[in-house]
Amino acid sequence: MARGLDHLVFGVYDLDAAALFFERAGLTVGVRNHHPWGTHNRIVQFPGFFLELITVGDSGLIPEHAERRFSFGAAVRDALADREGFSMLVLESTDALADNTTFHKLGLGDAEPFFFERQASRPDGLHVRVAFTLAFASMPGASAPGFFVCQQHEPQNFWNPRFQTHANGATAVSAVTLVSPDPSAHSRFFEGFTGAGEAVRHEAGWTLELPRGRIEVVTPDHARQTVQWRGEGAANAALALASVTLAVPDLAPVQRRLDEQGIAHARCGPRVVVEAFGAVIAFEQA
Repeated sequence: MARGLDHLVFGVYDLDAAALFFERAGLTVGVRNHHPWGTHNRIVQFPGFFLELITVGDSGLIPEHAERRFSFGAAVRDALADREGFSMLVLESTDALADNTTFHKLGLGDAEPFFFERQASRPDGLHVRVAFTLAFASMPGASAPGFFVCQQHEPQNFWNPRFQTHANGATAVSAVTLVSPDPSAHSRFFEGFTGAGEAVRHEAGWTLELPRGRIEVVTPDHARQTVQWRGEGAANAALALASVTLAVPDLAPVQRRLDEQGIAHARCGPRVVVEAFGAVIAFEQA
């Protein structure tokens, strides 16, 4: 079964400053959450997808990676030691343990699954339980970005339409774009990771359509032209997360909001793009 886009891990140095920026841009940002392994996050939510703004809150709580054990906190810390921006791409899962077995069979990693739970705050202030199981995939020869799937055990407590209403009109995720000098080198990994079948090749790379959104892996030149990717800190990487594209019914309110808030942006073909915190956020008309 094909897996849709679930979320992007978006490392920032100053969590509240990043949240304020995205609120000014017209996105609803949730409250600060604390993880027991030392990271803090704030979430920008859409139906079935979210941006996870994340930072290191208490480095003393972060466990190191161990054999077959992936440390989420260490991955966030190490990515932020290099740069801000997207560090992990996450797909949805209805059975993370089964997906973990599939990844092993396909040779996409052998890390153990990871379960965790925390308390979340609803818009009415009530605290509720959320819980997740993660299963990790790894790309041979590439240490970054990270890839995993996420199974929600209490989805009714996590997803909330009130968090999914945004002042700039954004309604859903459209695409995640990655950059590689050789996009074809990564198609087999993503076909296995997504379960979506064969990628559609084109001149600049390839695309996989998923149940929610699409994944694009394109050349650096193409990313510069389509989302104004500058390759900060990742120009020579074998593979880099470049941008997320959000769907809106009309681009005019997006541009108006950005103009009113004095946020630099550019029209790039059918998209409006904003560079922020080492990443590109793009908007396209649905």
